[in-house]
Amino acid sequence: MTTSKTDIQTLEEKQNVYIQKIRTEIEPLREQLLHHQVYATISSVEDLKIFLEHHVFAVWDFMSLLKSLQNELTCVQVPWIPKGNPLTRRLINEIVLAEETDQDEEGNAKSHFELYIDAMNDCKADISKITYLIQLLKEWKSVRTALSQIDIAESIKEFVSFSFDVIETKKAHKIAVVFTFGREDLIPDMFTSILRDMKAKSSHDAESIKKLVYYFDRHIELDGDHHSHMSIQMIKELCGDDEAKWNDAIAISKIALQKRIDLWDGILNEIVNGKTSDKL
Repeated sequence: MTTSKTDIQTLEEKQNVYIQKIRTEIEPLREQLLHHQVYATISSVEDLKIFLEHHVFAVWDFMSLLKSLQNELTCVQVPWIPKGNPLTRRLINEIVLAEETDQDEEGNAKSHFELYIDAMNDCKADISKITYLIQLLKEWKSVRTALSQIDIAESIKEFVSFSFDVIETKKAHKIAVVFTFGREDLIPDMFTSILRDMKAKSSHDAESIKKLVYYFDRHIELDGDHHSHMSIQMIKELCGDDEAKWNDAIAISKIALQKRIDLWDGILNEIVNGKTSDKL
């Protein structure tokens, strides 16, 4: 049985309706994130360091979401066997190429996580906790065991644990939804404007956050239209016309955004508490 042009158009129209439904359902949570008090609270490099020391865990586990999608949607074993939809394979491999092997300001190949670590080092943020996490994982500790051994905020542990809960479902449509609607598309524009305000205030700040500005500029450039469009297309391919999968997509995207709000709340609390302690 062949699929007619009309059937394809009908499926695309149905998928577009579902995508719009997701956007409508998550809009209140997106608004909370885009107008979160944490942005206005970051007024110094010291505040910025606190943000980075929390957010770096989200930058790291984003890569785990990405690689889990690659595992689910492409063949990463030998002997190689064609797996899944060729369009979906191309979409995820293009995103992996850009995220895992982008370029720094000098043209050196680096992942976005490594770019972020470079930026943290430049402004003297503490990378010891994220470095310790990676060391524990190299020793074959589970993610949850490793998290339990690191002195970090509960909001960070819950954020990362949720990501790995989703990864462990091995359900590509769920992972793709968290990857697309719950992650990096949420902050680059707003955060870059904050960084530029900081640069304008102090020549010292300008030099120490130069690499961080570059990192967010790269996210805006890559994630703005190209990766965003590819990720939406990937969700359409994975959910098809399966109503249960689309309902999963709505539910899990809401949870993902709430976890981000909780992470932002944790950052805000630490910044505010630090400023209160300075006054005592």
